[in-house]
Amino acid sequence: MHFAKRGDAVSYLNDMLHRYDLGDKVSALDAEVLRAALERHPESAAKIGCGITHFSVRTADFGTRCFWVNRPDGSTEKFSHTACIYRT
Repeated sequence: MHFAKRGDAVSYLNDMLHRYDLGDKVSALDAEVLRAALERHPESAAKIGCGITHFSVRTADFGTRCFWVNRPDGSTEKFSHTACIYRT
């Protein structure tokens, strides 16, 4: 996917995040978009770790909702979708 502006990409991912209830597993189609976004995260290798089985939506710090990576070894890691777009 390509967006004209970074803000458009952030809005798209925000909308995706709020389509799901807390605890939901992200659909396969949305997971493809999240995989591509996560590869742009400044800490992508650490966030991906041993791999990705699926993504989910859960709460993070201060009760905010967030995307989470769920790994084959059972570990999980939250990540900021805005950091994927506004990386340094």
